Amino acid sequence: MCQISPEKRSQRDSSTGLYGTVPLVMKGGDPYIRALMRTISASESNVPHPYSVIYGGQQVSDLSRHPNQCITIVTGPNAGNCSTAAGRYQMLNRTWYKLVRQYHPKPERMLFWTGYSFEPEYQDAVVYAWLSDRQVWGVDIAKQLRRGKLDRVLRLLSGTWTSLGYGIETNSMSQNLPKIYQIILQEELQAAAS
Repeated sequence: MCQISPEKRSQRDSSTGLYGTVPLVMKGGDPYIRALMRTISASESNVPHPYSVIYGGQQVSDLSRHPNQCITIVTGPNAGNCSTAAGRYQMLNRTWYKLVRQYHPKPERMLFWTGYSFEPEYQDAVVYAWLSDRQVWGVDIAKQLRRGKLDRVLRLLSGTWTSLGYGIETNSMSQNLPKIYQIILQEELQAAAS
């Protein structure tokens, strides 16, 4: 088990979880995929309230649908462009709307209109189903994680979540993700056993 430095330990408590990665709202599911989801959010939305954060760190109050706010990127290879990244997994609006058609568990249908809530439980459900879809990724991610192939999984996902350490952008959390994953995995395995 990896050790957490005293300054990091002081940031951890039951209300924010490890490094700001609060436990998932979603109940149940494979603990390996759940730990991966929390690890992604450690890098993508490392704030006390990750489900309502948009690119740049602002919080939004309306999660009845994807916030779809285009915020100008000020640094990195995409500086000058804008990002609609939102929520715990920093999903771009176009990615979210592509995924929800296949994975959203409770779309709202009225005549010719379909709505997709962006509430926390649906963010988790959509990303969980997506990560569990072997056909999308060409590999069984849960099986790879059980075999200790976290590096391979992070590399595979870095095209989607660039901060995972192998993409075009990294951040201060990228190098810590393997340690964070191992700690979170132990929490998830303990929760699954109880």
